[in-house]
Amino acid sequence: MAPIVVKDEVTGVASKRKDGPVENKENLWASILGEVQARASTKLPSCKSVLVLGDNESGKTTLIAKLQGVEDPKKGSGLEYGYIDVRDEYRDDHTRLSVWVLDGDPAHSHLLKFALSEETYPHTLLMFTVAMTTPWGILDQLQSWASVLQDHLDRLNLSADTVQEHKQTYARKWQDYVEPGDELEPGSPLRRTSRNLDDLDPAIDGDQNGLVDGLPLGQGVLTRNLGLDVVVVVTKTDYMATLEKDYDFRDEHFDFIQQWVRRFCLQYGAALFYTSVKEDKNCDLLYKYLMHRIYGFPFRTPALVVEKDAVLIPAGWDNMKKISILYENMQSMRPDDYYTDVIAKPVVRKPVTRETEVQADEEQAFLNRQLQLLNQGGGVGGAIGTGNVGSVGGVVGNSAGSLLKVDGGGVAGGAGGQLRSPAGVQKTGDRRVSSGTPGVQSQLGSPKKIDGNKVGVPGSGEGVLANFFNSLLSKKTGSPIPKSPDLQAGSGVGLSSGSSSMHHHHLLSSSSSPLSAPDKASAMAMRSDAAAELDRLTRAAKKTSSPTSSPLSSLNQNSNTSGETHGNSSEC
Repeated sequence: MAPIVVKDEVTGVASKRKDGPVENKENLWASILGEVQARASTKLPSCKSVLVLGDNESGKTTLIAKLQGVEDPKKGSGLEYGYIDVRDEYRDDHTRLSVWVLDGDPAHSHLLKFALSEETYPHTLLMFTVAMTTPWGILDQLQSWASVLQDHLDRLNLSADTVQEHKQTYARKWQDYVEPGDELEPGSPLRRTSRNLDDLDPAIDGDQNGLVDGLPLGQGVLTRNLGLDVVVVVTKTDYMATLEKDYDFRDEHFDFIQQWVRRFCLQYGAALFYTSVKEDKNCDLLYKYLMHRIYGFPFRTPALVVEKDAVLIPAGWDNMKKISILYENMQSMRPDDYYTDVIAKPVVRKPVTRETEVQADEEQAFLNRQLQLLNQGGGVGGAIGTGNVGSVGGVVGNSAGSLLKVDGGGVAGGAGGQLRSPAGVQKTGDRRVSSGTPGVQSQLGSPKKIDGNKVGVPGSGEGVLANFFNSLLSKKTGSPIPKSPDLQAGSGVGLSSGSSSMHHHHLLSSSSSPLSAPDKASAMAMRSDAAAELDRLTRAAKKTSSPTSSPLSSLNQNSNTSGETHGNSSEC
């Protein structure tokens, strides 16, 4: 399109200009593109990430949850992924900071390839975590994880020029650190150079100290430069009070730990934070520092080294001269002592195993329970129980199954017998045995001569009565009446000592085996002697005791006094 000639009516000067609408259109597109480009350059990047390394129980998950604002952290395994919301209120922009947390087992180190690769290497910040709950392992853990990371970086396909470029960039950031308040003054090279020159070791040549843009680094600074931002976080510092109380830690021990950790931070150019999620110490400052190092947000908090449990040292602030201030408080140790020689792991004491105390039952309750069991389980052969007063009744039975029971605290039975009533039951008068009772005389067996020395009942009359009872359990030689096995082992009378208060008795009879003619004659003779003796004893007992007392009661009382037992020991 041909240019249009425009003549000014006042001056009369002619001028040329392009077509108006076309020129305005070109200017509009240029302004739009310029605005988009300007906004894109100031937008928060979304490719940044944080890689967290540390042993198990070092507080990694809890710390990240605190930075995320999550109250209930979920612990995973292997390689965990999360993110932290980042918002720039000034520019009204927000993004997400990726967070990778590696398991504390070094066997999972092969998973680092997903978190730190050739593409993410320039955009990654490293965070080493150690816990104050295990101060004896802090230095070893830091060195171990730094070695694992260095091995992984060596396996990455990174060119030497790329690695060197990142190392130079990080060293420059170290040197460019300015303390809050000093940024108002114009930063002159003279000031920065003099500060770094003060840190130089005169015994080391300048090439070994390292030069960045002609400016030297201090002694021990960035000797193991990874080309990455590094932050060392000591978690659970609230446990220091427990270390002082239970493990006798003193301030010099904490100063010794701090000076070794700060030396490690100098080697890698790392910042140092002492945090406590429980007491909320330095957690907010750590968040702000991460935003400062990753996104360039302002961070105006100076270094904090006064409180031993809330130390904060930004990258670029520390040097060996500042660390040497801690040496003044070390009285019982030297700064160069081996770490584990001073901060030794305590000996784990095995817990004492206490034997379980066995509560014994009260004696009478135990005896009552045994009596109930015996009463429930009684059968052929009988049983012996112990009463509350500890007395035992004597039992005399013949082989045919007849029983003569003298009342006591216990219960007994012979062959073919059964459980009897306990001692506490009062006997009626019609069940008492008197002299000459036909039921008694019908149970007499063949007499047998018994040695009087074995009879524990004093007096001639009692001896005759004892022979009578023994005759019930014995038989004449050649008699067809068999003996029970338990009566063959001892004498024929079973009398047990018991309480002197027991005076009731009764006679239980059953059918006896038929006797032969000679046996009947002998039994009749024995019956007459026994009947006479029973009558004599009955008359003598009436004079000294109540009318209701029987001869058998007198015999039971005499036997209780003597404390001797006759008969089969297994039955009593």
